[in-house]
Amino acid sequence: MARRFPVRVGRAPECELKLEDAGVWEQHAVLEFKPAMGFSLKSEPNALVRVNDLPVSEALLRNGDTIELGAVRIQFWLGAVRQTTLRLREALSWGVILAAIAGQVYILYWLLD
Repeated sequence: MARRFPVRVGRAPECELKLEDAGVWEQHAVLEFKPAMGFSLKSEPNALVRVNDLPVSEALLRNGDTIELGAVRIQFWLGAVRQTTLRLREALSWGVILAAIAGQVYILYWLLD
């Protein structure tokens, strides 16, 4: 699972995605996110990369694409977006707002009495 981009793929220790299967180079490919275009996969010079069984040097990826690097076969998928629940924070915020209003009403009542 990639959390930051670009993601380097290969055998080298500095690669974020380490693959030690046959045919995988030290620096085999780079996965990048380009906001205007989406996710792209770019192979290092002379490294063999296939996307959906077609050899590529660079390709835009879509959900379900199959990527082959040496003997490794990976399927590209974007995970479902999960929003964290904000109910407790929202309830606390409304509680603070209501307490502030109640405090102001009490002060106005006390001053006008």
